[in-house]
Amino acid sequence: MNRSIVLISGILFGIGLVLSGMTQPSKVIGFLDFFGNWDPSLAFVMGGAVLVNLVLFRFIFKRQRPLFAEKFHLPTSKDIDWRLVTGGALFGIGWGIAGFCPGPGITSLVSLQAPAFIFVIAMAAGMFLFTAFDKQLKKS
Repeated sequence: MNRSIVLISGILFGIGLVLSGMTQPSKVIGFLDFFGNWDPSLAFVMGGAVLVNLVLFRFIFKRQRPLFAEKFHLPTSKDIDWRLVTGGALFGIGWGIAGFCPGPGITSLVSLQAPAFIFVIAMAAGMFLFTAFDKQLKKS
């Protein structure tokens, strides 16, 4: 894929995250605080994204291939195993503690705020540890 298309797509994604408030940890934590000062506004962001995908995916998958790639790269596994459940749980716990998930965390680096750097460093360390752990697990 043309790298300029990747860069433009990433910038557009980042702008969308900033405009939706997903880069503000307090907004995300407020959304997850069901028993405190619950802020439902991110539900509209998620609902909007689901609606757009429901409409556009019908048109996109009628194509033989994407505009800028040779084929669609979609997950093929439908297994729900311990790796998926554990990964989802860790993701949710991390999102609830830090108020960031990977995309907004990386986007927030532009703000030069310490919490964004701490999150991205911790995320990279977690990815490294998972890769090392997974290699050991596959050897045994």
